[in-house]
Amino acid sequence: MQLPADAVTATVLIEVVRISALPPGRDDPYPGPVVAHWSGSEAADALALIGSLPGSEQHRCGFSPGWGIRAYDDSLGLALFEAAFCFTCHEVRTRGTAVPSALATQFFDPDALPARSLLALFRTAAP
Repeated sequence: MQLPADAVTATVLIEVVRISALPPGRDDPYPGPVVAHWSGSEAADALALIGSLPGSEQHRCGFSPGWGIRAYDDSLGLALFEAAFCFTCHEVRTRGTAVPSALATQFFDPDALPARSLLALFRTAAP
């Protein structure tokens, strides 16, 4: 999977979100509680893991993401990017000011080791 390289380099904090619904508007963040904050090597490792997700074909489920991340730079202002992961339809939707349209919708193999590892990280982060 491709992430916006400049935004990845600038990321100092990641919020892990347990997504509860689709956002009400196109520019609204995915709703749900923030269950963890990752910084330093933890954030870098998570971004490297996400970047290593192998591609896959699209599967139809209606896109019902359960997990997401929001990446922030050191200003902690608006998120650099947000990614929402649906492990059922193999889709990740990425958006934000740092995300080119070519990276907005991608597909990953949820059975691959990096995807299983990412899901385990998400589940460990939840209370």
